[in-house]
Amino acid sequence: MAYNVAVDVGGTFTDVLIFDQQSGELTEGKVLSTPDDPSRGVVEGIETVCRKVGISFEDLNLLFHGTTVVTNMILTNTGSRVGLLTTKGHEQILLLARAWTPGPLYGWMSLQKPDPPADPTDTVGINERIGPDGGVLVPLDEGEVREAVERLVGRGVESLAIGFLNSYVNPAHERRAREIVREMYPDLSVSISADIGQEYGEYERTLTTVVNTAVQPRTMLYMRNFERSIRERRFGGALSIVRSDGGAMSTEAVAESPIQIALSGPSGGVTGSAYLAREIGIKDILTFDMGGTSTDVSLCLNGETPVRRDIRLGYFQFKSPAVDVHSVGAGGGSIAFVSASGALQVGPASAGADPGPAAYGRGGEEPTVTDANVVLHRIPPGVALGGTLEMDEEAARRAVGKVAERLGMGVEEAAEAILEIVNENMHAALRVVSVERGHDPREFGLVAFGGAGPMHANALGRLIRSHSVIVPPTPGVMSAFGFLSSDIQNEFPETYLRTAEETPAAELRATVERLIAQANEWLDGEGVEEEGKRFDLYADCRYYLQNIQIPCRFELDELTGEDSTFLRERFEEAHRQRYNFELPDSPLEIATVRVVGRGTIRGVSLVESEDGAGADASEAVLRTERVYFGGEWMETPIYDRGRLRPNHTVEGPAVVVQDDTTTVIEPGYRGAVDRFGNILIEEA
Repeated sequence: MAYNVAVDVGGTFTDVLIFDQQSGELTEGKVLSTPDDPSRGVVEGIETVCRKVGISFEDLNLLFHGTTVVTNMILTNTGSRVGLLTTKGHEQILLLARAWTPGPLYGWMSLQKPDPPADPTDTVGINERIGPDGGVLVPLDEGEVREAVERLVGRGVESLAIGFLNSYVNPAHERRAREIVREMYPDLSVSISADIGQEYGEYERTLTTVVNTAVQPRTMLYMRNFERSIRERRFGGALSIVRSDGGAMSTEAVAESPIQIALSGPSGGVTGSAYLAREIGIKDILTFDMGGTSTDVSLCLNGETPVRRDIRLGYFQFKSPAVDVHSVGAGGGSIAFVSASGALQVGPASAGADPGPAAYGRGGEEPTVTDANVVLHRIPPGVALGGTLEMDEEAARRAVGKVAERLGMGVEEAAEAILEIVNENMHAALRVVSVERGHDPREFGLVAFGGAGPMHANALGRLIRSHSVIVPPTPGVMSAFGFLSSDIQNEFPETYLRTAEETPAAELRATVERLIAQANEWLDGEGVEEEGKRFDLYADCRYYLQNIQIPCRFELDELTGEDSTFLRERFEEAHRQRYNFELPDSPLEIATVRVVGRGTIRGVSLVESEDGAGADASEAVLRTERVYFGGEWMETPIYDRGRLRPNHTVEGPAVVVQDDTTTVIEPGYRGAVDRFGNILIEEA
């Protein structure tokens, strides 16, 4: 078995990428997603690409899968009915929540606070109490636990969450309560907050545990059905599920903590981009992932995937590590419309996969960004998305014509206006992760991917003024590429709450070594060999009594002094860059210590081409087409991406076509092909 495969299920398309370990060749494919049963689209997509390569499921070695099953359950509140056992007197913890302002202040006028994921009638307080120092103040009343579980199951509860106060310091009561539940109902899904995270923050920890428990039964069912489907097709390799933080984990680990894969899709593109950036020597990058429904952007420094310690989905915010991405409702399927005030707007509503944009010819009638690209020939006539879905230009013109008529302009003019507006929406998103965080985008490359990303990348690079735009060889399936470059990984945090000035390095080292031991044990359970293990160490620091925390990375051999103030310089540098001030008289508090255990998987590797060429790329020209730029039609060469070789230079205006996407190079710009097959777009 010499092939690895990655699958990314999106709202519109399911992307599949197969990597040949011997030749280094990548083969991609797209099929429409099947929202009614995502696994059906996954299996269909794998079979389609396997046929292109000339192999079967039996030839596959590693399978990486990113899924939206958990995301969709959280957003639509369709998980199982979950009961909550908490400390007596704190039954309202999920109703208290955290305060935040939804957009402008007038948002409060229309805010409808959702019901908590565990209904108050399914929440039971248990007599027990652990003190903040971990000491037992009130013993666990095991009889109450049994009575509560019996009552909740009798009322129809399908899964159970346990979240007691201060269990992050001493989880003994939670673990004993779980034992009782499993003794009574061995098949009932149950989660405890101490397993979700050994960190302070009772509301977030309890909420995360409840949501994790709610999505557990259906996630486990999906995993079992998916595994059965691929085993029936004689898949004999290893299956890994991609985590929200860009790592991967086994299906057994997912069954225990499905909340860890809530944002697995967006993580892949950022992980893949960071890997690509390291390989080609441009370590500081912005990532631009434009799909059919939304656009995700991120910023990677020094080739590292940025990870935050919380996830916001809808109204709720959970304690779970995830790649730090900012999303906006701007994609190829985003619908353009004229507002009541007469202004043209684009998104966030999307045509999705069914019926999709009008150009898909599947019954869609609303004008979308894809339709505008078809009208302007940015998607040239005769080009089929995914190699199979041909565009209906007349249907696209009719759809865009609705907007043009209301605005009193030509169809082409309206289509170009749609693109300008959606580009500005995405430009604003890129500014959020760069300028608003103290970074100058002119010092960053812009890696563009997603099915629609390369069509808009040149325009975004021009707006954000990045020093180069990088279009990978398989941009339409970049998230799947990122899955192939993922490591097996998991985080092991512990609340610390001590000032660096009063913490001997030896004491911090003892805590870190204990967490390393936990991470090592987990990696052993995932089957990672000793030589493939790596442990990254972080201290989440803040000024004393403040709550703005910044992760500071360090090495074990730095823990040698009389205190831990070596962390202060790196914390203040990051704090000054983001907030433009520092508090030199305030002690530095280490809020949380965490260890990230990683196990290296050789899922993919970039292959440097030895087949170089001169700058002249005329051999890759398929034909010329009239393409609309800046208010006029221009004769524009259409290039076949598969014929472009390293050193080839493509002068704009130009359009480069391939199965998974289309790359647009504007007038005044040129694209150069590097030794790995990336197109680097810069001003001519």
